[in-house]
Amino acid sequence: MTWDWTPLDRELDRWRQAGMTLPLWWRDDDAVAPSPALEQLTALAEELDLPVHLAVIPADADPALAEVVKAHPGLIPVVHGWAHQSHAPEGEKKAEFGAHRPLPVMAKQARDGLTRLRALFGPALRPMFVPPWNRVAPELLPALPGLGYSTISTFAPRKSAEPAPGLLRINTHLDPIDWRGSRSLVDPDRLIAQLAAQLADRREGHTDNGEPYGVLTHHLAHDAAIWDFTRALLTRLRAGPITPWTAPERNTEQ
Repeated sequence: MTWDWTPLDRELDRWRQAGMTLPLWWRDDDAVAPSPALEQLTALAEELDLPVHLAVIPADADPALAEVVKAHPGLIPVVHGWAHQSHAPEGEKKAEFGAHRPLPVMAKQARDGLTRLRALFGPALRPMFVPPWNRVAPELLPALPGLGYSTISTFAPRKSAEPAPGLLRINTHLDPIDWRGSRSLVDPDRLIAQLAAQLADRREGHTDNGEPYGVLTHHLAHDAAIWDFTRALLTRLRAGPITPWTAPERNTEQ
């Protein structure tokens, strides 16, 4: 399938002319076990030579997933909440770690998630907390470094690099899935225009280019159109003025 990449190509040319580099990272949510979709994700990451951060659901994580990660260093596990269970009241947006439960309860689950995945993945695990549905109560953020986390990741350009002392924020910025509609691919022209506009904002200093630009995928929810677009998108970015980014073992200044 062919899409019109002109808006993105023009913006990437402006980056080259300005001598600028885009830090790029990839996060894929809801991993729990080996599957054909995970095999496809792994193959794509290796084809692109771009690491993919697997946001693993601790409560459901299959030990066999650790063997896959061990065999493929380009798969970088991070912590995806605890059980991917919403505790928001009916009618509110879903959230597992929103402001709906006592802080000590949420802190315990965040700590348990890190503990369980460290036991599974060992040093391959990066101490990044990815709250399901990209929503987190602000009150939880100051507690995360004390629980062992160095990084928080949600969605949309960050407003601050350090939302709490000792905690780095690295968000994602583009999701190709039409969650509220077809659950297939968002209109590609819209995605390309969104990406080009986001990169222009960074180049012009309206948003923080120190924050790695994040592409968000969900391998278990992909159909052929989403896979095809994701490959084409990341291939184009990978050939551009970018530097791949991976989550640090410890907090580093961005």
